[in-house]
Amino acid sequence: MLPLVVVVGPTAVGKSEIAVELALRLQGEVISADSMQLYKYFNIGTAKMTPEEQKGVPHYFLDLLEPDQEFSVAQFQGMARKKIEEINRRGKLPFLVGGTGLYIQAVIDPYHFPETQGIHELRRKFRKIWAEGRGSELYKELQEIDPVTANRIHPNDFRRISRALEVYYLTGTPISGFQQKRFDSSQYKMAMIGLIRNRPELYRRIDRRVDLMFEKGIVEETKSILARGFNQELKPFQSLGYKQVIGYLNGEYDLATAIELTKKATRNYAKRQLTWFRRDPRIKWFSLDEETRIPVTLDKITQELRI
Repeated sequence: MLPLVVVVGPTAVGKSEIAVELALRLQGEVISADSMQLYKYFNIGTAKMTPEEQKGVPHYFLDLLEPDQEFSVAQFQGMARKKIEEINRRGKLPFLVGGTGLYIQAVIDPYHFPETQGIHELRRKFRKIWAEGRGSELYKELQEIDPVTANRIHPNDFRRISRALEVYYLTGTPISGFQQKRFDSSQYKMAMIGLIRNRPELYRRIDRRVDLMFEKGIVEETKSILARGFNQELKPFQSLGYKQVIGYLNGEYDLATAIELTKKATRNYAKRQLTWFRRDPRIKWFSLDEETRIPVTLDKITQELRI
């Protein structure tokens, strides 16, 4: 079985920084499992690490896609598994790092995805219905065919509603049927590290990150991407920060409101991430609270990985 370290946790907890330090200690290389960092040009809002922050540790799956390129979880699964094999062949230790739960699970567990033929047509159809203001029809449809999944998805979450409907219509099986395969035996000799902070500290970090995003120029970055001719309805524009900036640019609210909406949406996202990851009993959790000395935590994690 191929060795693999998985580092997960909520947004803004410090996953990327800790993964870099661990990789430096253990001759590791990082595979990003962040569905938004795949896209070119979207740097500030995705907190994409700079070359300096990467400290010479190889990072993969950053800036792979144009904003209008379609990309599926199944594609990520295949690419990530090949990269894990490649890193191991070179005698290095792969680190799968990120907060996109489904991307992580698709790689480490026996998820089987349908053929993608027809998926783009379905997605365009659902997006058209959503754009016409009939999103409630899609959600009701999901409730009828897969109530388990519908109960876990917010009625305003188009991407997850669309994905669940796509899986059902392409396979005849609800996506919840595939997700029940979670926590089966993995093909990897795996150590799963979960990073956490107490809630007040995590929320302070989220607020600081959002403030910094706007100070660094996420509004200007969004304008520059739109100036390239990309449609504001594209998937990456619906992600945290960019969605709120689009609302501001469209005159729906002022800049201060955009900032507060981004903070609120990010806190809610962090809660959903924790709910997802806490269901996995294989994850060993480590605290990164301010009162905890990070080097000590790094030592503990390193010892865990050498067992």
